[in-house]
Amino acid sequence: MVRRVWGEDFRIIGYYTGLITIGVGLLMLVPMATSLVFREWQSAIDFGLSIVLTLLVGYLLALVSRTRNTPGLTHAMVIAAASWLVAMVLSAVPYVLSGHALSLLDACFDTMSGYTTTGLFLLQDLDHISQGLNMWRHLLTYVGGQGIVVLALTFLIGSTGGAYKLMVGEGKDEKLVPNVRHIAVQIWRISLIYLFIGTVVLGMLAIASGIKPQLAFFHGAYVFMSAWSTGGFAPESQNMLYYHSLPMEIVSMVFMILGSFNFALHYAVWTGNRKEILRNVEIVSFTITVLTTFSLTCLALMQRGVYPDAVALFRRGFFQLISAHTTTGQSNIYARTLVREWGPLGMVALTIAMAIGASAASTGGGFKGIRMGIIFKGIVTDIRKLLSPERAIVVGHYHHIRNNTLTDSAVKSAAVIVVLYVLIYVVGAVVGMAYGYPMADAFFESVSAGSNTGLSCGITQATMPALLKIVYMVEMWMGRLEFLSVFTLFGFIAASFRSLRRQSGAA
Repeated sequence: MVRRVWGEDFRIIGYYTGLITIGVGLLMLVPMATSLVFREWQSAIDFGLSIVLTLLVGYLLALVSRTRNTPGLTHAMVIAAASWLVAMVLSAVPYVLSGHALSLLDACFDTMSGYTTTGLFLLQDLDHISQGLNMWRHLLTYVGGQGIVVLALTFLIGSTGGAYKLMVGEGKDEKLVPNVRHIAVQIWRISLIYLFIGTVVLGMLAIASGIKPQLAFFHGAYVFMSAWSTGGFAPESQNMLYYHSLPMEIVSMVFMILGSFNFALHYAVWTGNRKEILRNVEIVSFTITVLTTFSLTCLALMQRGVYPDAVALFRRGFFQLISAHTTTGQSNIYARTLVREWGPLGMVALTIAMAIGASAASTGGGFKGIRMGIIFKGIVTDIRKLLSPERAIVVGHYHHIRNNTLTDSAVKSAAVIVVLYVLIYVVGAVVGMAYGYPMADAFFESVSAGSNTGLSCGITQATMPALLKIVYMVEMWMGRLEFLSVFTLFGFIAASFRSLRRQSGAA
C-alpha cells in the first residue's frame, strides 16, 4: 500500500525535477552554438527561445519547491519518471519551432525516442534540417544513454544524501566508486573519451566517403553518439546507407557493442581488470545469443537468396543483427527491405535479438544480458537440485564484476522484468494489429519501441494513428526506465488523489 502523500513530498520531487530541467536548458546551449557556427540564425533563435523557456520552468519549479530535505527511494523513482516527461515536452520545443514536426505529439515522439536511445523518428524532411537541430537530436541520444539524472548529478545536484537513489531510479545502479557524484563523473569521463576517439575516427572515414571536411567531423560525432548511446539516429534519412562505407559500418558496429556493455564493465577494464571481459555473465550471454540469432538470420537470408556472397551477407545481415541486439537501430538497408526481402524468419531473428537487448546499466534496452544469464543459471541450478541426492546442497553462482550467489529472489526479479517487457511488446503489437498492420510487422515495431532499438519495418511514420504513437512513446519510456520508476509514479499519483479526497472528506 502506498503511504500518504504530504506537501514535503511534492516539494522534494518538484525541487529536484526543477534542477534536472535546468540541466536540460543548459544542454541546449550546445545546439545553439552549433547553429551559430553554421550561421543558421533562425535555428539559433529557436534554441535561444527554447533555452529561456526551459530555464524559466526549471528555475520556477526549483524556487517554488525549494527544500533542504533529500529524496528517499520513492521520491527518486518519481523524480526519474517525471523528469523524463518534463524533459520530453520542453526538448520538443525546438522541433516545433523548426517547422519539421507536424505536431507537438510528433515532436514529443522524437524527443522521447532520443532520450530513451530508441531512434524511431517522425521528423519531416530530415535531409534538410539545420545542423543545430541535427546536433540536438544526437545530443539527446548521447545524454539519454548516460541518463539525464546522471547529467544533473554531475553538474548541478552533487553528492546529496539521496543522489544514489536518483541514479537507481533512472536504471543506473552500478556503484563504480563509493562517492555517487564520482560515479556520475566516471560515467561521463568514459563516454567523453570515447566521444573524442569516435568523432576523429568516424570523421576521417566520412571524409574518405566524400563528405566535405567542414561537415565530416560533425557527421563523425553524430554517428558515434548514435552508436555509443545505442540511439539509432543518423543525420540523413538513409541512415548508414547514406555513406556507402564498409569501414564506417565496421567502426560503428564496434562502438555499438562497446556502448551496449555495462558501465561497471568498462570501469573494471579501464582500471586493469581485463579478465572480466571473459568471465562476465553478460558478455557470455551476449555472445551466445548473438551467435544464435545470427545463425537464424543467415539461414533466412540464404534460403531467400537475398545477398550473393559472404561479404554482402556480413555487411547487411550482421550489421542489422548487431544493431538489433545492441538495441542501436542504425541500418544500412531500407525499412521495407525487411518485409520484402528478409521474410518472416529474418524478421523473427531480429525481433528476438531486439527483445533480448544489451547489458543492464548500459545505454541499451531489452531484457538485458544479465537477466538472461540469471534465468538460465536458475534453470540449470533447479535441474541440478532435481538430479542431486535429497540431502545435497546445490548453490548456483554467476559472475558479474564479482562472484555472486544465485538466489531465488534474483531469479524471480529477473523473470518479473522479462515478463513485463513481454507484456508491453504484446500490448504494442495488439494495438498495431488493431489498426490493420500484419502481425509480424506489428510485433517487430512494438519490440523495437519497447526495447529502445529503433529499427523499423515501415510502420513508424507521421501518418500512423495518434494512439499508436502514444503507445510506442509509453513503451519507450517504460522500457528505458525498466518499469519500477514508472509504476512508482503512477502509485504516487493515485496516493495523491486519495490524500486529497481524505482532506476533502475531513473538511
